[in-house]
Amino acid sequence: MLVETSAQASSHPTRSRVSGGRVHDDAPDTGSDFARLAALPDGPEREAIRDALAKAWLPMAHRIAGRFRNRGESLEDLRQVAALGLVKAIDRYEPGRGAFESYAVPTITGEIKRHFRDRMWALRVPRRVQDLRNKVRVARRDLTASDGSNPTVAQIAAHTGLTEDEVNTGLEALDSFSTLSLDAEMSSSEDGFSLSDTIGECDEAFDVVVDREAAKEGLRRLPERERTILYLRFFEDMTQSRIADELGISQMHVSRLISRCCARVRDEVLGADCDEHPQEG
Repeated sequence: MLVETSAQASSHPTRSRVSGGRVHDDAPDTGSDFARLAALPDGPEREAIRDALAKAWLPMAHRIAGRFRNRGESLEDLRQVAALGLVKAIDRYEPGRGAFESYAVPTITGEIKRHFRDRMWALRVPRRVQDLRNKVRVARRDLTASDGSNPTVAQIAAHTGLTEDEVNTGLEALDSFSTLSLDAEMSSSEDGFSLSDTIGECDEAFDVVVDREAAKEGLRRLPERERTILYLRFFEDMTQSRIADELGISQMHVSRLISRCCARVRDEVLGADCDEHPQEG
């Protein structure tokens, strides 16, 4: 059967020559199977041939995945991504348009690169910055290999045709591919501190200062009795009942005055803020 022939090709692949004169031992001769696959409608027989082709070409997909080892992703995961790319290549391949390997290699490679681009960045950066990062990484590797020294920004810019600002952006993106834990020790001494210890926090006292400064003018414009009531309530922490006894008025009156004064000061502050930042019409 044709399926059995494909399975045998997996175990004893016939080397095929692809464009450029390259010959790979993991490139089986499955041209007749692809021709048969293209002619069959959806159904069990087509699925069987498709599975056999995937099995026959899987060693090639694993070889391509191996090129990307030691880049922060496990080889097993890379092989899974490469297998997905292989299936896509089998489904989209047109037998009359050249050797399958010539089509499958860039398809699988592209799938792996997309995996790194979309899944492996710890800090998400724009596509343009990712491209700059890749250009800078390759240029720095080539320049280091040529003279053994760490290239400068100017040298990388001259090598890639990028501006120095673009090179700096790419260098910053190199550090965005992986992140450092906030619990990471920043010192090797016994009294070392973690990265989280160096991160500042918002000081709520600043908000209090801003609010007080904003309310000052409104408070100054209040009648003396109202200012006294607010002072006794919010600075002396007196109850409304004690304030009422102190001033000889009812507690209900004190409550209404406090609410009215606070609303007046708040409205004046918000109104002044709107005047300083008018909405565009």
